[in-house]
Amino acid sequence: MSHHTDPLAPSVHTAHEWLAAVAQAMDTEDRFLAHRALRAWLHTVRDRLGVNAAAHLSAQLPELLRGMFYEGWMPAHVPVPRDVPSFLAQFAHAAGVTPEEAVSLVGVVTDALADQFSPGQLDHVLAQLPVALRFVLLGTDLAAALTQPDRTQTEDFERRLTALTEAVTALVHGLEFPADAGPDDHGGFSAAQQAHRILLAQGLTGSEH
Repeated sequence: MSHHTDPLAPSVHTAHEWLAAVAQAMDTEDRFLAHRALRAWLHTVRDRLGVNAAAHLSAQLPELLRGMFYEGWMPAHVPVPRDVPSFLAQFAHAAGVTPEEAVSLVGVVTDALADQFSPGQLDHVLAQLPVALRFVLLGTDLAAALTQPDRTQTEDFERRLTALTEAVTALVHGLEFPADAGPDDHGGFSAAQQAHRILLAQGLTGSEH
């Protein structure tokens, strides 16, 4: 049936394109396996987002995948605990793989979907999650080590990452001179001082002078 006679055909076609991208990233011709992995990724990530963030993510999905995304969703019970072991256990169960296989498969699906989402959308999703989960979703080499993370170390890493982000933001903001700023404008120096103070407060610079 052509697109001209089937009003659902465009939605089906787009969903197949996304599924094909996941299958290709997984290096498999088994569309059922790819479908399970895609569904597992959507549900496992969805359950760890707040209601507004989940709605924002779903808006990026093709119509048919949006239905899959909301299947079984209970907004009153989200977000669920966001530790790495429970994340991998849920994904592995839904995808039909072992927790060990889930570590690498999560990153593969993330890579495939990154090319399908609007630019910056994946970054927005990752920003809602703890650092340890970001590593797992990105499929980094640290993923296995983070399956049983030290909570203190993880929280310290998050704190330092936040401080670094704030410092860079302060520096960039200070360097965005207005159009009529003169060459003697000291905005850049003040921004550098502010960034230095932020980093110093978190022990991210080697000098206190």
